[in-house]
Amino acid sequence: MAGPTVTAWRQRAGEYLRESSRPLAALAFILPLLALYELGVIILGPQAVRNGADVWLRQLLDGLGLGQYFLLPVLTVGGLLGWHYVARHRWELSVSTLLIMAGECVGLAFLLLVLARGEAALFEAALRDPTAAAIPAAMPWVLSARAAVVGRVVGFLGAGVYEEALFRMLLVPPVAGAASRLGVRGGIGVACAVIITSIGFSAAHYLGAQGEAFQTFSFAFRCTAGAFFALLFIHRGFGIAAGTHAIYDILAGFA
Repeated sequence: MAGPTVTAWRQRAGEYLRESSRPLAALAFILPLLALYELGVIILGPQAVRNGADVWLRQLLDGLGLGQYFLLPVLTVGGLLGWHYVARHRWELSVSTLLIMAGECVGLAFLLLVLARGEAALFEAALRDPTAAAIPAAMPWVLSARAAVVGRVVGFLGAGVYEEALFRMLLVPPVAGAASRLGVRGGIGVACAVIITSIGFSAAHYLGAQGEAFQTFSFAFRCTAGAFFALLFIHRGFGIAAGTHAIYDILAGFA
């Protein structure tokens, strides 16, 4: 009895891992986050500060003469649909997969929070300074007291979607491809892409008018978080990476 049961469980687990890593599952999973972010920014108006990756992507589109307001979320949705089509995946998705994805993201976000606490403890011990390792969450937000909680949650949702879209979906594959063309093969090229994009992800939090003051620990930890999200993107797909990022930012922002 145990043998068939274990075999059936492994088959279901394998089916979930395959289905949840596909772009169609990612799209269905992040669509509510994307909608809440865009709607929240519209409702909050001047009280809202857009996520930095969102701003940069929109500036790029503006520079190309494509400044329509809803073009960026439409391109995000279209990109995932196109990716799914080109990869010739099945156009099937179960509700149970999305529910399990939510649980997986929560668990991974808690794991990253534990890693953050551990890295902070090591950093404090190395510097003998208990104030040197404040755990960062996301980009800073300038909000009125009335909109503070809602605005922060909206911002964290945007960080999950657009930072993952920029630093993982748009940058990891071409950087890995460039490494391959330079003769760096296999896993080493992918590792180079993870490292380079993670450093860029961390550095981005200190750029622009809304950027934070540079701190060694926050920079180091964001490199760790960037690598964590990049590995999730590579092995578990865009949806899990974006969902984990958004949930982690919420946990770290309010813990």
